[in-house]
Amino acid sequence: MRIVVAMSGGVDSSVAAALLAEQGHDVVGVSMHLHPSTPSGRPGHGPGDPGSGRAAGACCTLDDLHDARRVAQAIGFPHYILNFESRFDEAVVSNFVREYVAGRTPIPCARCNSDLKFSALLDQAGGLGAGALATGHYARITRGEDGIFHLLRGRDLGKDQSYFLFALTQEQMARALFPVGHLDKDAVRDHARRLGLRVAGKPDSQEICFVPDGDYAAFVEREAPHLTRPGAIVSEGGRVLGTHEGVHRFTIGQRRGLRLSSSAPLYVTHIDAAAARIVVGPKEALGRASLTASGVNWTSGVAPAGWRRVSAQIRHRHPAAPARVRALGDGRAELAFDEPQTAVTPGQAVVVYEGEEVLGGGWIE
Repeated sequence: MRIVVAMSGGVDSSVAAALLAEQGHDVVGVSMHLHPSTPSGRPGHGPGDPGSGRAAGACCTLDDLHDARRVAQAIGFPHYILNFESRFDEAVVSNFVREYVAGRTPIPCARCNSDLKFSALLDQAGGLGAGALATGHYARITRGEDGIFHLLRGRDLGKDQSYFLFALTQEQMARALFPVGHLDKDAVRDHARRLGLRVAGKPDSQEICFVPDGDYAAFVEREAPHLTRPGAIVSEGGRVLGTHEGVHRFTIGQRRGLRLSSSAPLYVTHIDAAAARIVVGPKEALGRASLTASGVNWTSGVAPAGWRRVSAQIRHRHPAAPARVRALGDGRAELAFDEPQTAVTPGQAVVVYEGEEVLGGGWIE
């Protein structure tokens, strides 16, 4: 079968492609060119402007694209680079900026997966005559006797990426492959060394690709200076404790950077973007027993009828917590936790599981 493999230039997608080629599949490698290697040409960001913040970052760089091409050449399959700059800017970068300005904390990797990798790339795969799209994600897909596809956690729970894939539909899962999802990271690197791939020891990317220095606030200010404004930091009772330079500099649960004098630690408990107000309080004020989510996708294609017992994950590295979930209609859902959860953050994803299986997820309101 002809299979298109999304290649980032890292060891996971490289091994995914190599394993499929070893199995005798007709592999075609594709890499997404997501952002320029020189500063952006967007308004106010002229060539050579070091302040644009759009230089290539810790992943998806030109070096990464070259690594992907070298792997393809070494194994012996074709490789193409697709220019997705404008799509990436619209679906991921602009959303990132809007969310922070609105006092929410976005997850660009989840947006990239849903809006590019398993949307635009699947279309490209069809255009290349491929029956499937493979990636290096640590996740698994199985198919039940009833024909329903099931999205499962990766075997390596320390690397599991199913949280970022909650938006996958049945149609997309029918054409998606995760060749390294049943392996742990050490085994993936062992395969890379066995195959003589030069990326075998390449470190994992850690930062958001378009914010390579990790300074999200500065990036938002460069991209949307007209939308950021100062405001007040207040107690839960409304007493003004200090000032801030913009709500985009804060996230729920944040303690550092408040620049407040207090006898006890204070944490951000609420962000009111409309009033440019940051509310702070003690750690115990961060607990939330319930939440609502929008943009909810149910991986089976069918929303649960009534309340359903699940385990719910409110951040990628947050332990899944016992809860109940029910669909509200209009792509929304309500979750009620058995025990209050700390720092439930608008803009993050909440993903619900039944054992190893992803039942669905959405964006925390």
